[in-house]
Amino acid sequence: MKTTSLPSPEEALAGRREPLAVVNQHYVKNTSIKPPFGEGIRTIQFGMGCFWGAERLFWNLDGVVSTAVGYAGGYTPNPTYEEVCSGQTGHTEAVLIAYDPKQISLAKLLEVFFNEHDPTQGMRQWNDIGTQYRSAIYCSADDLNCVEAAIDAARDQFHKQGKGDITTEVKSEQTFYYAETYHQQYLAKNPNGYCGLKGAGVVCHLT
Repeated sequence: MKTTSLPSPEEALAGRREPLAVVNQHYVKNTSIKPPFGEGIRTIQFGMGCFWGAERLFWNLDGVVSTAVGYAGGYTPNPTYEEVCSGQTGHTEAVLIAYDPKQISLAKLLEVFFNEHDPTQGMRQWNDIGTQYRSAIYCSADDLNCVEAAIDAARDQFHKQGKGDITTEVKSEQTFYYAETYHQQYLAKNPNGYCGLKGAGVVCHLT
């Protein structure tokens, strides 16, 4: 059974001290997937269900310098994919986006986030069920007010279009643990691979 309840910190798996070994090169963009990303480059993390399809959305956007997939929002340090899928780490599958705010705004990234998945489904995205598929935004403390304002605006638009309440989890300063190399840019390496990404049928305007 897929768990839809988050573990407590005491229940979470112990994890490990050393991070997983990951190739530090973007398969599509040939940039580093780890910081530093360059002067003025900002980052944000999105949870949108299975991270394979979500990552592809963002590496194709002008102004996005790099992307990576990983695990965030939980307790277990340096978890493996299998551990996250067990529901015993507290993490969700996340995409780290490094972007140049002179070329693409945070509001535009948030607009893509709300339009391209269903943020009303709680601990699932369509057929993918479990805490690791929950909708989430993890940002810097400096961006928190902007993100919360965007959620308020998106909530109004979802309600006006007959959809349920937004369940997206919002936190600041969350550690991003890089997923195994085979997950990085997975759909570029495996063009026919699984992609369960699907929006809620809402056109959300934030820009």
